[in-house]
Amino acid sequence: MKAYNVNDFAALIGIDWADTKHDICQHPNHTEKYQYSIIKSKPEALHEWAMSLKQRYPNQQIAVACELKKGPLIYALAKYNHLTLFTINPSSVANYRKAFTPSNAKDDPSDAFIQVEILTLHMHKLVVIEPESAAIRSLTQLVEYRRNVVQDSVDLSNKITAALKNYYPQVLEWFKEKDTFVFCDFILKWPSLDHAKTARKQTLLDFFTTHNSHYAQVNDARITSIKSAMALTEDIGVIEPNKLLVEVLVAQFKVLLKGIVSLDKVIKEAYKTQPDKVIFDSLPGAGQQLAPRLLVAFGSNRDRYNDASELQKYAGIAPVIERSGKKTWTHWRYSCPTFLRQTFVEWAGFSIRYSFWAKAYYEQQKSKGKPHNSIIRSLAFKWIRIVYRCWKTSKPYDESKYLEALKRRGSPLLKFAINS
Repeated sequence: MKAYNVNDFAALIGIDWADTKHDICQHPNHTEKYQYSIIKSKPEALHEWAMSLKQRYPNQQIAVACELKKGPLIYALAKYNHLTLFTINPSSVANYRKAFTPSNAKDDPSDAFIQVEILTLHMHKLVVIEPESAAIRSLTQLVEYRRNVVQDSVDLSNKITAALKNYYPQVLEWFKEKDTFVFCDFILKWPSLDHAKTARKQTLLDFFTTHNSHYAQVNDARITSIKSAMALTEDIGVIEPNKLLVEVLVAQFKVLLKGIVSLDKVIKEAYKTQPDKVIFDSLPGAGQQLAPRLLVAFGSNRDRYNDASELQKYAGIAPVIERSGKKTWTHWRYSCPTFLRQTFVEWAGFSIRYSFWAKAYYEQQKSKGKPHNSIIRSLAFKWIRIVYRCWKTSKPYDESKYLEALKRRGSPLLKFAINS
């Protein structure tokens, strides 16, 4: 990752963004001047402002700081080659402001000024927003949107389950997996136990067949349970409101499930065109969902990180060590891209099932009394170093080669795996 300093730029600019307008603090280099202005958030206004900077500082770079890593403002400014975008954590600006305004007074221009000061004093510590290719940016958003939609479906599923328990708990036993169309369509067709009991056996069998539920034993057990089930309550004051709520929620749930299917198809098509696909397909336990997420986590720019530790820190996987006097303690890295950290942690958890050494490491740490979450984070830390090497050399991961390397080093991990 290229290191920048103040002298690389003709001017330093801080932007305090808002929905309708942006407050600007502009500091031409080698001057004592700070110029303040306000521009509207409309695309036309942003373009006019960006081009005015190009005319004022021809053939020169301008450093722009903002408390964003993505969003409309970043998307609008990223296309201008004469602007270098730096991201500053909002908490850094807030803490800087508190240090010099104990009254906690806040006004927008001062935040823009603070960003310029941070640029001036700490530019080498800031992250530069370096846009990936359009294909990688698109895939990045797709996998993140999918994760959000899946979480929405989980939340909705929990609401449906809670409402069904109030009047129709049997259906939760008939369908163990809730994120299925057969579950949704069954409830929409037979929204209460009374409705289900009136259905003929052949009607139920036809329904299951239509939804590709062909296990005769499972279907027979369902039908038997439907016919013999006893209502939890016959109070229409309980049944009717909950039935209506469930019908509304299930209709939404079904839309989300269809959306996930659509996203999966688009992600699959976008992922298979990536040259680095072979690397991330080789990772144990990555699978259809996590392999694309891991690919965009690394990106395609091999110069983005100087070493694995930069990615470990950026992703929030590397722990933070603090010292005060004779005391030393380690804690979770609070400020990081949450989705990126989730990606590595989730994959590390899955890798235990598919990687010999990952499972051995997990069991080794568990025998030492380490908690599950700490072991998974530590495992993710190790995996990033391994995958970084594969990514830099453009070579797929090979478990047998890694085990051979552990053997050559006389790693105690292999001894633990053999003894266990």
